Amino acid sequence: MASGHLNEPASAGLGTLVVIATPIGDVDDLSSAARLELQRVDVLACEDTRRTRRLLAAAGIAAPRLRSVRRENEAAAVGWTLAQLDAGRRVGLVSDAGLPAISDPGQRLVAGVRAAGGSVAVVPGRSAVSDALARVGWARSGFVMAGFPPRSGADRHRCFEAVAHSAVPSVIFESPRRVEATLADLAHACGPDRRALVAKDLTKTHERVVIGTLSTPIGQARGEYVVVVDALRAGDASMP
Repeated sequence: MASGHLNEPASAGLGTLVVIATPIGDVDDLSSAARLELQRVDVLACEDTRRTRRLLAAAGIAAPRLRSVRRENEAAAVGWTLAQLDAGRRVGLVSDAGLPAISDPGQRLVAGVRAAGGSVAVVPGRSAVSDALARVGWARSGFVMAGFPPRSGADRHRCFEAVAHSAVPSVIFESPRRVEATLADLAHACGPDRRALVAKDLTKTHERVVIGTLSTPIGQARGEYVVVVDALRAGDASMP
């Protein structure tokens, strides 16, 4: 392929699915490599076509053909993506913010393209995970990416118990509607004095970062949240 920054060449059969990182808030964080790929793709798989159109417009990029790919339709979208690649079209994949296929939709698409013999290339960008971790310096020996926690039941309990006993910090994503309940449940599992960072709308105009404990007030719950819960330390007396 002509683009020098892609990290994997196309296979002899299917083309390459290009996974493109988009800004987590500030459109100025869109990299030059991402701009180039967004201008080159023939079709673009995205979480929300309206949000992607707004991003492209703000960046001054003409929108290609867009296809909404969400968790609910991702399995069906694999066949569509393979057909596009087989027809020689250049296909990009973006999420609403950040890098797809981690906590956002895209895992099945990536796996499906690879299983069919296609290639996957990644155009990296700013990450809410690394942004949050860099603010506290707790991840000296690594971290656990917990993503969005289960909403209820035994799976939620197991998730928070794993966070409570983890030997490395845990990173959690949460929505404004559930962040307060999640912090309360984490405080119950880990103890209210466990160190935590709660970041709202990173890189956006109303960014707010609270560094304290799981019981530290976070103010009005609006925006998208990243929570970093520190590891269980030797002699930690905060466990309930």
